[in-house]
Amino acid sequence: MNDRRKSQNTRRSFVPASSAAPQSNGDSKKDMWSSLLDSVASGRRLPEKNVLVLGGTPDTQKEFLETLALDSSKRPPERQRRRPPIANEFALGYTYQDVLDADHEDNIARLSIYLLAEPSSSFASLLQPLITARSVPDTLIVILLDWAEPWAWVRNLRDWVRLLREVLVSLDNETKEAMEDLMQEWQQRRRGVTTYDGGGGVSGEGNVAIPLGLGEWDEGLGLPLCVVCINSDKIEALEKESGWREEEFDYVLQFLRTILMKHGASLIYTTPSMPNSLSTLVHSTLGIHSLLKRDPLKHNVTDREKVLIPPSWDSWGKIRVVREGFDVEGVSKGWDVDIQRAPHENGSVPQSDTDADRILSECSESLGVLAVYENTIQDPKRDNRLVGSKSLANQLEIETPSTQEFLTSQLEVVEQLKASEEQSQENKSSRGALGASANARVDDSNTFVEGKGRVNEHIGPVQFNMGGIQVDAEDMLKRLKDRDAPQTPERDTQTSANPDGKAQNENLAKFFADLTKKVGANSPRATPPPRPPS
Repeated sequence: MNDRRKSQNTRRSFVPASSAAPQSNGDSKKDMWSSLLDSVASGRRLPEKNVLVLGGTPDTQKEFLETLALDSSKRPPERQRRRPPIANEFALGYTYQDVLDADHEDNIARLSIYLLAEPSSSFASLLQPLITARSVPDTLIVILLDWAEPWAWVRNLRDWVRLLREVLVSLDNETKEAMEDLMQEWQQRRRGVTTYDGGGGVSGEGNVAIPLGLGEWDEGLGLPLCVVCINSDKIEALEKESGWREEEFDYVLQFLRTILMKHGASLIYTTPSMPNSLSTLVHSTLGIHSLLKRDPLKHNVTDREKVLIPPSWDSWGKIRVVREGFDVEGVSKGWDVDIQRAPHENGSVPQSDTDADRILSECSESLGVLAVYENTIQDPKRDNRLVGSKSLANQLEIETPSTQEFLTSQLEVVEQLKASEEQSQENKSSRGALGASANARVDDSNTFVEGKGRVNEHIGPVQFNMGGIQVDAEDMLKRLKDRDAPQTPERDTQTSANPDGKAQNENLAKFFADLTKKVGANSPRATPPPRPPS
């Protein structure tokens, strides 16, 4: 009985297993291929990060993108040829960049970069769709400042912060909650005890919560902020041409660090085509890190052309160390006044400037720190100097015309030179014509003289007999004229020394004249014939 039951159980268990085996193998194959395809698709899907680049011009924005992709020059040639286009000429621009791994072979992320140059309230509606609850953890705001005009930095920052606050107020509650969670996470990335690594994470010994310092994270924007001061190579030009000293450079750095501390922002100075830590700062802020190599961020406050302030690193004490006498607390409080914008009655921010907004703007300029900064760091090209301006030694101004203006002025000079040269050529040609006519007249007179000479050759000399002597009349007259003609200085000197020379010539002429008369009287032709006898 037991053997039968065992055999029956064996058969029962075997038969369903044999009959169900093909069906289970098919399902497992389908599950295997679907899982493989899903894993490949998920592996090829790159994490996307958003970067909002605000400020600058289309050209400086392109320079920033080139600096950000400076490491891409090491990528293979076939990848360098596939550079994406940059569309940033009108309103909101767009481009993208692929982030490569340390070996420059695999893509580990893609940056979707949005570019906006003007801080106008009319562009707020373009930025609003880019900030959602899903995109908040993967978004970074970058504000560009140019060393070509450092006197306008605080005003530019104020305008951009006002625009961002206007956009953030108009977001939905879910997005605002996501932004609050993100800000709390960033505030936990403390300085000192913890280390901010290249992967966007925090490493340290234990979870030690350090309270926020004075003036730190007072005005969080809900998104991480990075301020990039481009073209730091122009610092030397400011020092040579505008008379800037270390005091001015330190003042600008202290002012920026105090303002950015309130927003939890980072700061970096960059130079085009020069190695820097910009890509490391941007990638680490967005949580992009290489599996092969991690580059930690190192602060730099000594080299004025390569300043780097990581997020959550700065403090009032470190700012005061740069130069004594800087009012950190006053600047921090004044910035709160500068970034305020007048709200509507319903509590929303106005989309355009109103009378109330203008009044508040005027009050903020009088109570805030913008006027203080612009009075200290002045534009050397500005005609109207404000009270408390610096000495004339620090206001050296060199204005150079543009290339087209210079060439236009040189063209006028060339035209004037050309006209004067043509005039001189005409004068020379007219003088040549007059000379030719005079030469022609001289030739005619010479021809007349030559003709007269030929006639004289045929006629012969005029001679007469003086006492049996043949005298050439022309030769005698020529000699007499030569004696009476003006003499050379030497002969004049001799004549003046012998005043009787002229009298001698006259006596000789008179002698020959009397001799001629005598010869004529004694001549047989002169004797009258005898009269015939009557």
